[in-house]
Amino acid sequence: MKTKTLIVVSALVVAFSVASSAKPSKTTVPSVGEPIELKFNAVKGGKVDLSTLKGKVVLIDFWATWCGPCVAEVPNVVATYKKLHNKGFEIVGISLDQDKSSLAKFIKEKEMTWPQFFDGKGWENEISTRFGIHSIPAMWLVDKEGKLASLNARGNLEAQVEKLLAK
Repeated sequence: MKTKTLIVVSALVVAFSVASSAKPSKTTVPSVGEPIELKFNAVKGGKVDLSTLKGKVVLIDFWATWCGPCVAEVPNVVATYKKLHNKGFEIVGISLDQDKSSLAKFIKEKEMTWPQFFDGKGWENEISTRFGIHSIPAMWLVDKEGKLASLNARGNLEAQVEKLLAK
């Protein structure tokens, strides 16, 4: 019995040591109404800084080419972008892909002309991890003031964007 107890205690000590030595989480899950800070270098070049897009409604689209529901949303997202871009609607994509060439081919084929973030880390993606994204697609809307307006823009994206543009 002492051996079993010693093994269990040893396992708990090791588990606690590993957990306590882990890096502290840098996750910041924003709340609706809070400003969002987001800066990155886009796949096709150029810098993206959400603060420079004030005055526009912005969709932050967390997605991947291997995600069936994400791919199913693409036609709706592209159509909304084409319809409302000239009225002040922008999109920034946060790709959880691991293959840059597959991503580049996909966004070209689907006419996804907006900037995309890619770091090749999949679920360990720097931006999605920072914002606590655990499932995709995740579609957030940012209002003209740079504040988070919605954590769920799926399903009625066009109507939500039009409402925010009208404000």
